[in-house]
Amino acid sequence: MKHVNPESLPPPRGFNHGMLSAPGGRVLFVAGQVAMDGEGKIAGGFTEQFARALDNVLAVVHEAGGRAEQIGRMTVYVTDLAEYRSVRRELKEIWQRRFHRHYPAMALVEVNGLVDEGALVEIEATAVLA
Repeated sequence: MKHVNPESLPPPRGFNHGMLSAPGGRVLFVAGQVAMDGEGKIAGGFTEQFARALDNVLAVVHEAGGRAEQIGRMTVYVTDLAEYRSVRRELKEIWQRRFHRHYPAMALVEVNGLVDEGALVEIEATAVLA
């Protein structure tokens, strides 16, 4: 994927303004993933849930034969924007353990609640697989 960051926009930090895939790739749409384990349970605080939701997104991408760096777009839904801001340093470490220096085009949205009871974070993604 090629980063698309026009000079007319402020430099992105922790994301890219756009991602351009190579021609001929297959598009994988990953449904919103919460921090649910294989038994359908959600546990942990905000940072633990963020990590597990990322792991669940990556599990879908890997199952389809893809890699983290093939994710071109993510939307992160959080129930508490202030909590997100207060743990950004920890989230950066969680992110880098999984994605290294790959940052897709991203949006972060605060919501009143998520469908799964106890969920604090939900992440959906789009990947382009070669």
